[in-house]
Amino acid sequence: MTDFKELIANAIYDESLGLNCDEIKALIEIPADETMGDYAFPCFRLAKTLRKAPQMIAQDIADRIGGTEGFAKVENVNAYVNFFIDRAYFAGQVVEEVNEKGPEYGRSDIGEGRKVIVEYSSPNIAKPFHIGHIRSTVIGNALYKLYDAVGYDVTRINHLGDYGTQFGKMIVAYRKWGSEEELAQDPIKSLLAYYTKFHEEAKEHPELEDEARETFVRLEAGEAEEVELWKKFRELSLAEFSRVYDMLGISFDSYAGESFYSDKMPRFIDELQDRGLLVESQGARIVDLEMYDLGAAMITKSDGSSLYVTRDIAAAVYRKEHYDFYKCIYVVASQQNLHFRQWKKVLELMGYEWEKDCVHVPFGLVSLADGDDIKMMSTREGRVVFLEDVLNTAVQKTAEIMREKETEGVDIDEVSKEVGIGAVIFQELSNNRIKDYVFSWDKVLNFDGETGPYVQYTHARASSVLRKAEAGGTDINSLGDIDPGYLESDSAYALVKLLYRVPEVVVEAAEKYEPSILTRHLVDIAQSFNKFYHDEHILTDNEDEKRAKLALVKASRTVIANCLGLLGIRAPERM
Repeated sequence: MTDFKELIANAIYDESLGLNCDEIKALIEIPADETMGDYAFPCFRLAKTLRKAPQMIAQDIADRIGGTEGFAKVENVNAYVNFFIDRAYFAGQVVEEVNEKGPEYGRSDIGEGRKVIVEYSSPNIAKPFHIGHIRSTVIGNALYKLYDAVGYDVTRINHLGDYGTQFGKMIVAYRKWGSEEELAQDPIKSLLAYYTKFHEEAKEHPELEDEARETFVRLEAGEAEEVELWKKFRELSLAEFSRVYDMLGISFDSYAGESFYSDKMPRFIDELQDRGLLVESQGARIVDLEMYDLGAAMITKSDGSSLYVTRDIAAAVYRKEHYDFYKCIYVVASQQNLHFRQWKKVLELMGYEWEKDCVHVPFGLVSLADGDDIKMMSTREGRVVFLEDVLNTAVQKTAEIMREKETEGVDIDEVSKEVGIGAVIFQELSNNRIKDYVFSWDKVLNFDGETGPYVQYTHARASSVLRKAEAGGTDINSLGDIDPGYLESDSAYALVKLLYRVPEVVVEAAEKYEPSILTRHLVDIAQSFNKFYHDEHILTDNEDEKRAKLALVKASRTVIANCLGLLGIRAPERM
């Protein structure tokens, strides 16, 4: 497909301008006012080189390249050269390429196979997989798909929270109040109940905290009984988590959590000591980062047990040595900003220059519409909203809406899963990731707003048009040779322009670690398609006109499905 910026740059290029084609291309703009053209080239920078007024330079360029193929009109307005694309030429190229590439449209090889690691989700075992985990889970999955789409070799890591003093507490609680029968019947809720009871009892009996710390030290030392219980909690938790991941359509290449690095940490504690970075502080060992306004990074507690920073150092070095990553992305809430800044600074002080390739992708908090702030949830007090319950509720509510609409020929049970769960994912990814937002059922499941169901319904609508065309005898698999002159209307042209931009939007969303860039563009496509659908008579009696418009419908359906897929959302054929 023609790169129109490159086409313009090649047309403008002249040795006398003092700019090469890449420099010219970088200056080309897209006017905010569409009446000023599809592209514009500002001539201010050339004034000094050519010793002429920018307006005169713009006039000269417009006169010189007025007949360039692909453009209906080239004109100067003040100091700008404005380019108006030949709509038929443009539509023909875009529709043909989308329909030829199909599922591959929007993908590229920019990454050249370089290794990228995305760490995301990372719930704590033996604790509920709650609504607060959804942001890391779906943002991380979208980033994995985006980086894969632009040609990187991506490894997905679920860095499970499966180590730390909390497991000393869990083991103590289970021994005192737990039972095999309860654990087998409902593992996570039983473990949550034990953990909650531990903190209730510890208020009256603070010695329980000491017992828990001692138990975790024995676990780190590899004591058989503690390790056996820890493994049981981990296996039961993973089985529970897998059910939720299956609902979301998410999988991982590695579940290597914090415990995986327990035998690797002594090397780095010794290294910190050898470099003179460790300082004793009230029995604990720290790296003093006060001179960088980062406080103190605690490496080991006074009882010798490890902490997050220590384990993350070991994990980062292991990943660099094992995968030799180009980039390692950590999708973790913004509350951990200080931790990541401390950890990266410690890596830098240790001499690991590749620490700059470790990227923390933070995100804001989610709260519930009834005012129950997610950040106030506490597993210690047993106040949680299980993610599985949220997803099941979304499916149930969607099924109720679909039954009310009396949808015919639709497998409501199957489609309500695709739409309900897709709605929750889309809601998460439609918000700028760094912003806090309120989770609202009314907004999530709205079939008319800027939501997942609206986009999925648009895909189903396009599919319906194509089915009707097939029923009328049109072979929708042979729409390659069309007359693009029938795609010059304002609504068709606006839609084609949005389809054309998809590959660059995918790249931008990946490079900025911001899936919402793609989500917003996808909403624009859906809205533009629906305008085209309402404005145009698609299944017209004129065979050439019908084939051209069906080719655009097919291309739109393909792009919507591809983009939904990059967000981790299914595209139903019927709704």
